[in-house]
Amino acid sequence: MNMKSLPFDDFRTLMMNLPGPNQEIAAHAQKNNQNLKKPQGSLGRIETIAMWLAAWTGRPPAVNRPLVAIFAGNHGISRHGITPLPTIATQKMVKNFSSGGAAINQICMAYDLGLKVFDLALDYPTDDITENAALSERDCAATMAFGMESVAGQTDLLCIGEVGIGNTTIAAAINYALYGGSVEDWIGASSESNKEILNCKLEIVKKAVAFHRNHLSDPFELMRRLGGREIAAMAGAILAARIQRIPVIIDGYASTAAASILKAINPSALDHCLLGHLSKEPGHLLATTFLGKTPLLSLEMCLGEGTGAALAAGIVKAAAACHSGMSTFSKDETNYYKNSSNTEFSKSWGNYIL
Repeated sequence: MNMKSLPFDDFRTLMMNLPGPNQEIAAHAQKNNQNLKKPQGSLGRIETIAMWLAAWTGRPPAVNRPLVAIFAGNHGISRHGITPLPTIATQKMVKNFSSGGAAINQICMAYDLGLKVFDLALDYPTDDITENAALSERDCAATMAFGMESVAGQTDLLCIGEVGIGNTTIAAAINYALYGGSVEDWIGASSESNKEILNCKLEIVKKAVAFHRNHLSDPFELMRRLGGREIAAMAGAILAARIQRIPVIIDGYASTAAASILKAINPSALDHCLLGHLSKEPGHLLATTFLGKTPLLSLEMCLGEGTGAALAAGIVKAAAACHSGMSTFSKDETNYYKNSSNTEFSKSWGNYIL
């Protein structure tokens, strides 16, 4: 980063000059998809996922080095009682990842996914966003840069996840500041069923957004005031993946909040991303609507930790395998099916509009 510039200047430049998909490869993948031995469109989103994968990787669909990246951070607002768990629980979760005992470890083994966990100064929670900005400009920019640097090693599918006590409240504050509505739209009973905790979260989000209300028009400023280290790092990782044309699967509520900040800066910023699953967190459905994306899975999960994204990676791998491994029609077979006037055939093998 150019240290003579303001902390976010280099990121602003990157965000305004994002690379697009490889249109030539995309066209080739579409042509190949139309020649696979199956009714046109019969695999639904599996077909479009394979073509999306090809367009961004610039090669026939394949997933050879998938990675789940989990970013762990702690938050100063946790002291207000917005969660029944202390911040030390984040450290314990990270330790469980390291020992192989978490759900994400099992999912990664089942789907042959790599896993990296990044401890973002867990002993030093961000500032309390009801009284101060979560991070200074330089700290936020440095954490975003760290997230960018985490995307390395020939990864060809990146699953973004997080862990951090209190970060669903942070996600709610970000969404409330970005999209408006009522605070109740973004917070509801999910993993915390305690009514007292729920009311506390509502008040904290209202107070935090009101405190920073004159400084939230710039998404970068919004991120550093209302976000956290894992939010900034995830935003950086998603940006780095775009620059390297690596397809991304975004996990749950907090991960989606980080992605939403990027979309607020550049509406095309998430074209290389899929949403892995619909979280049980009440605000997540509304957030996905604002992003204009439909999650691949809906399993009533709200664990975070990249679990939904990792499960969705199995679908992406299957999509690539189908596209690359299925038999194709010969030229004569293709002409026969295209020219068929059989009514029943036409019903089942109708045109598929991408």
